[in-house]
Amino acid sequence: MFTGIIEEVGTLDRYAGGKLKARCGRVLDGTEIGDSVAVNGVCLTVTGLSADGFEADVSAETAALTTLVRLRPGSPANLERAARLGRPIGGHMVQGHVDGTGTITEVSRGGLQVEADPETILAYCVVKGSIAVDGVSLTIAGLDAGSFRVALIPHTLENTNLGKVRPGDEVNLEVDIIAKYVKKFVGGGVSDINEAFLAEHGYI
Repeated sequence: MFTGIIEEVGTLDRYAGGKLKARCGRVLDGTEIGDSVAVNGVCLTVTGLSADGFEADVSAETAALTTLVRLRPGSPANLERAARLGRPIGGHMVQGHVDGTGTITEVSRGGLQVEADPETILAYCVVKGSIAVDGVSLTIAGLDAGSFRVALIPHTLENTNLGKVRPGDEVNLEVDIIAKYVKKFVGGGVSDINEAFLAEHGYI
């Protein structure tokens, strides 16, 4: 599990044959082979270490569902080591299991507008709720039928790759895991709690 608080912006060294190498510094501290590192929000297992970075295997499914395959040497990559017990969770619970990609449609100093799939992404989004964009824990500030908006503070712009994105860029998206479970229980027939039940008891 991760928190969506980026520790370091590394760079992609190479990606070929299902193997990725990232150059970094801080993230190497204490990292061992077999540990998990999120790369632009994608949970990868460290399979090799060197003085200036780490290697990880990328499965065919991960390559198909994320933007990793489209990174080029030198591309900035948001990096975060797995959360450690006893440390504050400054963002939200992020699994590193990307639900899909979105496309940046608008960039301003105050935030980003991101076009996303209504069923796999937007169905789980609520204003003031959480979402991970390229692994960065953000709060949804606006929502419509085809996109969502997130606000960005200067610290986020300076310490993640989101300060360099442009309209048309693709980003990895992971919705809040709690929203998934709520939708499953309420709308999937798992529980007696449904929209009619909530209306009957005055919740909606």
